[in-house]
Amino acid sequence: MAEICCGVVSESETTAPCETSSRAARRRRWEIRRFKLYAGVAPPPDSGSCKRRKTKASTSPSSSPRDCENASENSSEEELKQQAKDRVDPTPAALDRCPKFGMTSVCGRRRDMEDAVSIHPSFFRRELQSPANLHFFGVYDGHGCSHVAMSCKDKLHGMLAEELGNGDASKEWNDAMGRSFLRMDKEVAGDGRIPTMAANCRCELQTPQCDAVGSTAVVAVVTPEEIVVANCGDSRAVLCRKGKPVPLSSDHKPDRPDELMRIQAAGGRVIYWDGPRVLGVLAMSRAIGDNYLKPFVSSEPEVTVTPRSPDDDCLILASDGLWDVVSNATACAIVRMCLRGDAPIPPEHDAGVARGEGSDKACSDAAMLLTRLALARQSADNVSVVVVDLRSDT
Repeated sequence: MAEICCGVVSESETTAPCETSSRAARRRRWEIRRFKLYAGVAPPPDSGSCKRRKTKASTSPSSSPRDCENASENSSEEELKQQAKDRVDPTPAALDRCPKFGMTSVCGRRRDMEDAVSIHPSFFRRELQSPANLHFFGVYDGHGCSHVAMSCKDKLHGMLAEELGNGDASKEWNDAMGRSFLRMDKEVAGDGRIPTMAANCRCELQTPQCDAVGSTAVVAVVTPEEIVVANCGDSRAVLCRKGKPVPLSSDHKPDRPDELMRIQAAGGRVIYWDGPRVLGVLAMSRAIGDNYLKPFVSSEPEVTVTPRSPDDDCLILASDGLWDVVSNATACAIVRMCLRGDAPIPPEHDAGVARGEGSDKACSDAAMLLTRLALARQSADNVSVVVVDLRSDT
């Protein structure tokens, strides 16, 4: 048996003696993983060689460690390209996936809880054009009692799905939203009774007629291409894009110039009693319900359709219990910190606010943190917050 040193040498150097004693030779032999050859005998299957036996996948002469590294890098680049493509040209899986979300709804300093939150992923399947699931998010701020807000929570998304049908939703959003809100308004009016909430209704009137009860409604339908918001009242929807707030709704306050003109044209008045109020009673100019104030108080929603962008960060829906004390910019900054994982989350018992709910912890924490901030700033109303993560690469 002869030991042969295998190095990187030219053919003319094959007769030169092997450097067996120098440190450079030992290092070179180690780097090339020296092996033993048996003189005149083929090496046995298990020769104790340090070199790992090649598998079929690695027998290709073109494979190398560098190739593996390149393959890994290329794979990462392909994933990033696919994610970027999903922003503009979503894959079927991306179309069906509901965005991550979180919500919190608390009574706060009010005696009764009159807010309601409605979240329905994939509430409607669009079949024409590019098939995709549409996702529904809604916040309802009741006044006078909770039963109108609860009825909206239970039924409005179903009415909207019926109105959309299988038509071209992108061309009929205004009509579909308007018809849905009108149906909901007639539903809660009915014959002046409370058919489904009588057992649990905390209406102070305690009479068959409950015309002095209503609710705001701000709903958002998230599609792969756009965000559709319908608003009736002073709850609000805000989009965070590139870290900047983009209002997707406008509060219906009685002193808003166009609302003031509409109320006066209908024969009503805006009286300032602890702020502007319709007939000195209601602090908003549009709502579902409130039959005793019609036609001055309208149930017709204002609808906005906003194309989605790769720069979209999140969508925030909330009742005025938040917006009365927290600005759009502050709310967006807090949610972005939570989505990045930079915001400290206080203990669950602080401010009496329980941990938020939803499909994602960061979104739930963001909703909870906004709620606690509103209470810390002495918000006197119920506070309901929904946070939707619009980042397509999460």
